[in-house]
Amino acid sequence: MDFALPGDDDPRRTEVRAWLSAHPEPTPRQLAEAGYVAPHWPRPWGLDADPITQLLIDDELRRAGVSRPFNMIGTGWAGPTILHAGSQEQKDRYLMPILAGEEMWCQLFSEPEAGSDLANLSTRAVRDGDHYVINGQKIWTSLAHESQLGILLARTDPDAPKHEGISYFICPMNAPGITIRPIIDMTGMHSFNEVFLEDVRIPAENLVGEENKGWPLAKVTLGNERVSISGRGAIWGQGATASDLVDVAKSVGGLKDPDKRQRLAQLYIESEVLRLIILRTVTAAIRGQQPGPEASVRKLFSDEHGKRLLNLARDLAGAGGMLANRGPLGAEPGWWDFGFLFTPAITLAGGTAEVQRNILAERVLGLPRDPDFDASVSWSATRRASS
Repeated sequence: MDFALPGDDDPRRTEVRAWLSAHPEPTPRQLAEAGYVAPHWPRPWGLDADPITQLLIDDELRRAGVSRPFNMIGTGWAGPTILHAGSQEQKDRYLMPILAGEEMWCQLFSEPEAGSDLANLSTRAVRDGDHYVINGQKIWTSLAHESQLGILLARTDPDAPKHEGISYFICPMNAPGITIRPIIDMTGMHSFNEVFLEDVRIPAENLVGEENKGWPLAKVTLGNERVSISGRGAIWGQGATASDLVDVAKSVGGLKDPDKRQRLAQLYIESEVLRLIILRTVTAAIRGQQPGPEASVRKLFSDEHGKRLLNLARDLAGAGGMLANRGPLGAEPGWWDFGFLFTPAITLAGGTAEVQRNILAERVLGLPRDPDFDASVSWSATRRASS
C-alpha cells in the first residue's frame, strides 16, 4: 500500500495554497474560520476533512511556515467533548474561541486522594438554584494559571455508585473562590498547578450533558487526550522527532558508533510505525468514532518512543549533555535539553504505561480483569504537561 501523500498538483493542495497566498500571515481567527485548525471537525468549525485532506492541509501549513494557535487542552480534549455532548449554545459559545486560541483551557480532573482511580474523586457540586456550588481540590492541572476556562469533574450524587454520580462542567477560571498554586518541575518551569475550589458558583448552563452522567464524557475526553498527546514529537506529540535527530546525524556525516547508529535506525522505524498508527486514529475520527483501545496503543508506543529518542539525543550530546542549552552533535538546543529533563513524566501523564497495558490486556487481548484495576478508569495521578 502506498502511504505517500498526493503530489503538488492535487486540487486540495492548490486550494490551501491559494488561501495562504491571500492570507500570507493569517491570524489565529482567520485560520479557525477557514477550518484549518481542526479540519476533521464538522462544519462550521472544521471542514469535515477526510484523513488525506487533513494531512495535506498540515503539509501545506508547514511548508508555508504557518503555525496553528496553541490551545492543546482546548482543541485536543475540551473541544471534542463539547462537540460530542455539548448543547448547541455551548458549541456556539466555546468552539470557535477554542480553535482561534482566544480562550485557553485547562483540565480539572485529577485529585490528590484519587490516585489512578479518577472515579474516586471527592470534589462536590451541589445544585443551588441556577448554579452549582463547587468545593474540592485538583492537582497536576497544566496551564491553570494561564487559562480562562477549565473542564471540571465533580460529584453531584455522593450516594450513587462512584461511576454514576459524577457530572461534567465548564468552569470559568476567574470565578471567585478559585485559588491556583504553582508546582515547579525539575526543568525549572511552571506548567503544573494545584487548584483549590471553595464555594465556587458555576452557572447550571455550564453543565455538559446530563447531571450524574459525566463519567462517559470523561472517557471521551481521556480518549481524545491520549490521541492529542501522542503525536510524532518526543514530548506528547510536540517537539523534536526521530526525523529531526536523523537530520542532525546527517549534518555531521553520520554516526560512527554502530550501537548509536542502530538505535537511531530503530527510532526512525518506530517513528514510521507511529505515523501509520496516527493515520489509523485520524481515519477513525473522520468516521465519527470516539477513540477506543487504539488510543492506548498509540499513547503507550509514543511515550516510550519519545523517551528512547531523547535518551539517544542525550548520549549523542556526550559530556555536553550535562549542561543546559546543549543539543546533540552541536545542534541548536531547542527541545533537546528540556525534553530530556521532562522525559520522566511522559509515561505517567494521561494514564500511566501500566494503566495503558491493563486496558490493552482486557479490551484487546481479552485477558481476565486485574482485580485491583478498573480499565474504565485509565487515569494517572501524575498529570500531563502543557508542552
